[in-house]
Amino acid sequence: MGKYFGTDGFRGEANVGLTVDHAFKIGRFIGRHFGKEGNKCRVVIGKDTRRSSYMYEAALTAGLTASGADVYLLHVTTTPSVSYITRVDDFDCGIMISASHNPYYDNGIKLINSAGEKMEEEILLEIEQYLDGEIGELPYAQRAEIGRTIDFSAGRNRYIGYLISLATHSYKGKKVGLDCANGSTSMIAKSVFDALGADTYTINNSPNGLNINLGCGSTHIEQLQRLVVGNGLDVGFAFDGDADRCMAVDEKGRIIDGDLILYIYGRHMHERGKLEGTRVVTTVMSNIGLYKALDEAGIGYDVTDVGDKYVWENMRKTGNLIGGEQSGHIIFAKYATTGDGVLTAIKLMQAMLDRELPLSKLAEPVKIFPQVLRNVRVADKAAAMRDPDVLAAGKRAGEMLGSNGRVLLRASGTEPLVRVMVEAPTEDECNEAIDIVVDVMKEKGFVENG
Repeated sequence: MGKYFGTDGFRGEANVGLTVDHAFKIGRFIGRHFGKEGNKCRVVIGKDTRRSSYMYEAALTAGLTASGADVYLLHVTTTPSVSYITRVDDFDCGIMISASHNPYYDNGIKLINSAGEKMEEEILLEIEQYLDGEIGELPYAQRAEIGRTIDFSAGRNRYIGYLISLATHSYKGKKVGLDCANGSTSMIAKSVFDALGADTYTINNSPNGLNINLGCGSTHIEQLQRLVVGNGLDVGFAFDGDADRCMAVDEKGRIIDGDLILYIYGRHMHERGKLEGTRVVTTVMSNIGLYKALDEAGIGYDVTDVGDKYVWENMRKTGNLIGGEQSGHIIFAKYATTGDGVLTAIKLMQAMLDRELPLSKLAEPVKIFPQVLRNVRVADKAAAMRDPDVLAAGKRAGEMLGSNGRVLLRASGTEPLVRVMVEAPTEDECNEAIDIVVDVMKEKGFVENG
């Protein structure tokens, strides 16, 4: 990760960590970089519903057109739609303005390459150098070379049509709940499910610029649980602000997270011979219960670092067809190059309708182990993570749990924290194992205020 761009773009509080000047300069660099050698740079931009997204859209557009690029505006749309349109319409670059599941006062700029994937690290590094004044000022386009702005809402509509085309069944007679998080799916999700014939119940579908992710969506799923159980719905789907995540709720109100989604659809593919010798891709944060269930079903799996970026890198290199994170970032490589919440919902509907079973039955074989995560504030996370006594304590705690648990230590990418995560048959066992590690960190003087 660089100074500004992390695993999911340049993110920060609007006009504090991420300013309008940053956005203008990013546009200036992108327009010049992809406009070299006589090429007329074409960039497509989408945004979520937070108030500052309009400001960043204007700043990016000004920077891009000042560098000679033509800018196509999708307006309010989802991150996966920008990825899709960038790829299929041969754009040089796609930009999504969103801070995903963060509160409204944060925002982010996600850069997408012409293949619909996250932008290459070497280009991000050059952008950071330009932002820090390490690259000389870029010339402005003049006269007929100045770029223009094109309304491209038709691109968003084409993406909606693409999603509808992927459904293999009519949803007629199915009662489906949708929590749009007052975000990007407010423009898309209901249209898709209505077109497929579902009896659609929608909540948090009235964005005002300040209510995105506010007590709703994939990170606050309680409202959707009440909607599903209270109205006797067959299933519910909750999205995050930019709709690259999906969490589900079964007919009993149980949360179906990313791990369960990977199991349900991975097994569905396996039983139909659609995994084609490939593996399910997980991250180190996936629950041990998922791995035990995959083993029982005879399904192989790969494990990557946390981040859908790393999941996709594995899938691209290996040919694996399904992968994702516990948080609901699920990638279906045959159809997309990034997590797509609405596509994930469509695929879960397909598994339910193909097998004529409720979601609760499809998830039943997975016995999720209690998972406890403790964030430990430290003076030097790098030193704590390489300390032999701390590492030995983690190994000792893991040996205590045996095959029925695991211990994971991770340094936070953005904060002075070491995250100690333990899975075990009971929460008491989890906390006991965590204490073994944290006590050693305290003894060695790594822990702040304690």
